[in-house]
Amino acid sequence: MAIRKFFSFLLQTITAGLAVAFLYILVMQPELLRNRSSVVEVRETTAQPAAPRHAPTDSRAWSGPVSYADAVEMAAPAVVNIHTAKVITRRVHPLLEDPIFKHFFGERFSNTRKEIQTSLGSGVLISTQGYVLTNNHVIDGADEIQILLADGRSARATVAGTDTETDLAVLRIALDGLPSVVIGNSTRLRVGDVSLAIGNPFGVGQTVTFGIISATGRDQLGINTYEDFIQTDAAINPGNSGGALINAQGELIGINTAIYSRSGGSQGIGFAIPVNLAKGVMKQIIEQGHVVRGWLGIEAQDITAELAESFELGSRDGVLIAGVLRDGPADKAGILPGDVITSIDDTAVSDARQAMGIISEQRPDALITLGGLRQGKRFRTQARVIQRPTAAAGLE
Repeated sequence: MAIRKFFSFLLQTITAGLAVAFLYILVMQPELLRNRSSVVEVRETTAQPAAPRHAPTDSRAWSGPVSYADAVEMAAPAVVNIHTAKVITRRVHPLLEDPIFKHFFGERFSNTRKEIQTSLGSGVLISTQGYVLTNNHVIDGADEIQILLADGRSARATVAGTDTETDLAVLRIALDGLPSVVIGNSTRLRVGDVSLAIGNPFGVGQTVTFGIISATGRDQLGINTYEDFIQTDAAINPGNSGGALINAQGELIGINTAIYSRSGGSQGIGFAIPVNLAKGVMKQIIEQGHVVRGWLGIEAQDITAELAESFELGSRDGVLIAGVLRDGPADKAGILPGDVITSIDDTAVSDARQAMGIISEQRPDALITLGGLRQGKRFRTQARVIQRPTAAAGLE
C-alpha cells in the first residue's frame, strides 16, 4: 500500500513539472515553438519540385560576355580581302650563262623567266569614299592590287600612299555604297579588354578570332621604326596582316600586323598597330600623299638603374642622349652626348619612345624647347625641327 502511494505521488509530481515547463515555454520563450514550425515549413517547401528554367527566346538577350556577334556584325562588312600580284624575274639555270655553252648555242636559250607571284592579305575600309587602311608589307612591290569585299564585290585598288616606318599603307577603290568601320580610341585600352581579330588567314575567307589585350605599348621588337604595338592573344595568322582588331563594341582599335612564331602559325602573341597612331599616318597620306615627321638628329635611350647610378642621376626620369648628329638641329641647339632630356615644350618625358613620338609629331621648322640636365645642372634650350630624312633610322 505504501509503495502504491509513492508511485502515485511520483507520477503526479512529474505531470505537474511537465505542465509548468510547457507554461513557462509558452509564456516566456514562444519563439522556440515558432522556430520549430518554420523548420518544418522549410523542409516541406523544399521538398516540392522546382519549376524548370527556360532560355530566353530573344537571341539578342545573350549579348555582351556570352556573344560578340553584334560587334562582329557591325565591323565585318568593312574588312576586305586583298589579293596582290607582281611579276618577278627568275634565272633558269647557271649553265646557260656559261661562255662555252653560249659559244655552241648562242643566245637561243634565255636564262631568265618571268613569273607572276601572288599573295593575300587584309584591309579595313575606313571611309565611304573608298579608302582602305592596310599594312605596307601586304602591297609592297605589287603590280596589281584587287580588293574583295565581304558582300562579294571586287575592285582594283590604287595606292594613295605608304609609310614604311610604321608599315602602313592607304589604298583607294571606286565603288558606290561602301561600308566603313567605326574608329575607336586605342589610348583607352586596358590589359584584359576583349579583342577580336578579323581577316583572311591563309586565304580561307573572312575569319574572326577571339582574345584579350595582353599588353600595350610594346616596342623594341625590331619590326618597325616607330613601334607602339598592342599585343593580343587573338589568333593572327598569315593573311590576317592589315585586318581589323576590334573591341567588344565593334570599334576599330588596331591594324593587325605581325605575330611572334617559331612555326609560322599563331602562338598567342600577335601585334597590332594602335588605331590612334594609324589615324595620324592615314590623315597625312590622304591629305598630302606621304607622311612628314619632325627630326632633331639625336639618338636617345631609356635610363636604366645602372645608367642613373653611373651618371649620378637622382631618378630615372627623362631620356639619355647617346649621340648627336653633327650639324643637325640638336647639335646647332647645343645638345651634347650625355645630356638628359627631361621635358619637351614643358611636357615631361619618361622614356625614349615618348620622346620619339613627340619629336616626330612636330611640323618641320617648328621651334621646340628642350629642358634637361647636364652634369647635374639644369638647362633649357630651343631647337628648330626639320623634316626627317629617309635614311635616319635610329636617330630622332
